[in-house]
Amino acid sequence: MFKIQTLNKIAKCGLDNFDEKYEISDTVENPDGIILRSFKMHDMKVGDNLKAVARAGAGTNNIPVDEYAKKGIVVFNTPGANANAVKELTIAGLFLASRKVTEAVDWAKTLKGNGADVGPMVEKGKSAFAGPEIKGKTLGVIGLGAIGVQVANAAEALGMKVIGYDPFVSDYVTLHLPLNDNTKGLVNAELLENANDGIRILNFARGELVETKALLEALESGKVASYVTDFPSDEVIGVKNVVAIPHLGASTPESEDNCATMAGKELVDYLENGNITNSVNYPSCSMPRSGDLRITIAHLNKQSMLSQISSIISQHGINIDNMINKSKKDYAYTIIDASGEVKDEDIHAIADIEGVLKVRIIK
Repeated sequence: MFKIQTLNKIAKCGLDNFDEKYEISDTVENPDGIILRSFKMHDMKVGDNLKAVARAGAGTNNIPVDEYAKKGIVVFNTPGANANAVKELTIAGLFLASRKVTEAVDWAKTLKGNGADVGPMVEKGKSAFAGPEIKGKTLGVIGLGAIGVQVANAAEALGMKVIGYDPFVSDYVTLHLPLNDNTKGLVNAELLENANDGIRILNFARGELVETKALLEALESGKVASYVTDFPSDEVIGVKNVVAIPHLGASTPESEDNCATMAGKELVDYLENGNITNSVNYPSCSMPRSGDLRITIAHLNKQSMLSQISSIISQHGINIDNMINKSKKDYAYTIIDASGEVKDEDIHAIADIEGVLKVRIIK
């Protein structure tokens, strides 16, 4: 019996991946696996029994990924599962960046109560909300992952010229890359100074990709014509030429179902077979089952690890039927299908190897 803890409401189609071998609840103690969406885990204490965390979504900033890697806990995400939802909202963002639709709608609401004068008032005031068409304009796409590629294709179908990012020639720029130490503050004062005058920026990736102070100054000077973001902050809400959307990128029932289903399948395959797909802290590593049992080992990516593991298995009289090893930066993962009996002392011997982080036996 595996124990699965849910830290957010997870779509039923995702939980349907877990059969009678699983106990699932938001209160289960000492779980084997955790499935979540946006719950912040950084201050959460987890037990030694935790083997994997599955994020029903692409971003994993809410999970202490590096800390878990050191403990041999595999963290999964669901790249591409919400891509269409974010793409559609990004395309809407292109229009919102150009046509001042939200400002116009807000202004139209103020006309309530003017009776027959509303029509003439509309005709007189609508020129304040005019904006350019996107057809024929140049869109720079930063980040050509699952979302970026779909945005690029959709924008091209709408008649835009789509290029890799170039601030000197782009009329519009859309951000679709993860937040990390290398990308934080990517859009800064220096970049904006070199950008095309009147550039329109769309951020449906992460708010911290843009330096707020530099952005506000560029909006004030007119260097940036508009900024559409799915990540509101106190500093940008209510600022002229800013459209702040309350993080709706993946908020569709289809996206939530896709993410939950993918996360559930990843977690089940790892717990039952030891296979890793779409992990952010360990390499993808999978192999068809053979032999009587499977040994999985999360370990540091260092020399002589495989020889030490193979030597101990051989010394303990375990026959290796099949084996695969993959690495990702500082960490590696090994799957061994074996025949024969494996005792607790055999597992302890492997676990005692310096650099081994977690050992599992799957029968």
